[in-house]
Formats: sequence, structure tokens, C-alpha cells
Amino acid sequence: MATVLVVEDDDYVRSAIIQELSRRQHVVRSAGRALDALREIAQNPPDAVILDLGLPDLDGSEVLKMVRSISSVPVIVATARDNEAEIVRLLEAGADDYLVKPFSGDHLNARLDAVLRRARAAPPPSVLRIGGLTVDLNRREAAVDGVPLTLTRREFDLLAYLAARAERVVSRKELLTEVWQQSYGDDQTIDVHLSWLRRKLGESASAPRYLHTVRGVGVMLITPL
Repeated sequence: MATVLVVEDDDYVRSAIIQELSRRQHVVRSAGRALDALREIAQNPPDAVILDLGLPDLDGSEVLKMVRSISSVPVIVATARDNEAEIVRLLEAGADDYLVKPFSGDHLNARLDAVLRRARAAPPPSVLRIGGLTVDLNRREAAVDGVPLTLTRREFDLLAYLAARAERVVSRKELLTEVWQQSYGDDQTIDVHLSWLRRKLGESASAPRYLHTVRGVGVMLITPL
């Protein structure tokens, strides 16, 4: 069972895909517009995305690029475009697989199972490296440009969580749930810890290097330019 986000603007097609995936015991969420899908991926990351290319607000190929800037979630492109050059371009842009419409429920589930197996097969690394930042999850140690950081337990947990999700936006709600293990709380607690962490990383909110605030969404740890 997996959580799957279906991004499809055609009500009939979206309903048919949701019904088929639900029948296979998957948890299914859906979006009919690109911006809604991007918000969902950033705030409530699914295990896989089925992405239609013909969306009303943005072309799906542009959506794919934007998804890849914030997440490594497996993406299956569902398209009526069967041009080989177009399919190759989509795969090179970050799609994990593709389906040419129309497709059967069995075909969809086979492709979905395959990308989920690949995603789950790779064990997470114990040492994360983002630019000059190194985070050793087993030793609970971190360093910037070879200089060890002195972090509190919560600061390390926060840094490790963001580093494991580098290049994607993590919502404050997710941080509160996963790092603080609380279902609700004050955003100021997160902001204070982020401020302390920034200071130890040698940066500030006004001049970020690793930790970038995405207004109204959350925080993203990125590789410095």
C-alpha cells in the first residue's frame, strides 16, 4: 500500500484512476491543477505521483521540472503524447516512468509497483553531504567545510531531517510532526531553532547559505551556489 497523488484535470479519467488505485488498497489523493499538486507534494509528500501533462494552468513538463526542484518522489507521467523524442525528454527531465493514454488498470498498477520497488530498494545513506555540509546520521555529528558543529540534540535532529530532504521544501507542520513529535504547536519554536542553527552554520535569514525560508510554505536546505 502506498500514498499516491493523481494529478489529472479530466474528472472522468481522474475518477477512474482513483477507483483503480483504491481497489488495490492504495491511499489516493488528487489534484486537478499544477499549483495545487506542487503545494500537496511540498506539504504532504506522497510515495508516488501520477502526472498528466495536459493541465489547465501549467504544462505537465514544466510541472515535472518544478517537482524535481523540491522532491525526489517517483513520478509516472501519463500522456497522450507518444512521440519517442518527447518521452525521452521527459525521462531525462526526471520522470521515473511513463504511460501513454489510454492505458489499463493492470498496466498502471504494474508500472506503479515497479517505481515503488525501485524507490524502496535504495537504503538511505548514513552520511549526507550537501555542498560543504556533512551530516553523519550514525555518529550524530555535523561539520561545515570540515569544521565540526556543536549542536544540541534538537538542532541536530532538525538539520538531519532537512538534509535528508535537501532541495525540497519542508513545511513547518511536517517539522513539528516529525522532528518535535507534536501534532500541534507554535511556529515560533521552529523559528527559534532555525535561527540558532543558521548562526552555527555561519549564515542568517537575511543572507542564507544552506537554509532558505519559502514564505508561506516552509524551509528548504539547498546546496549553496
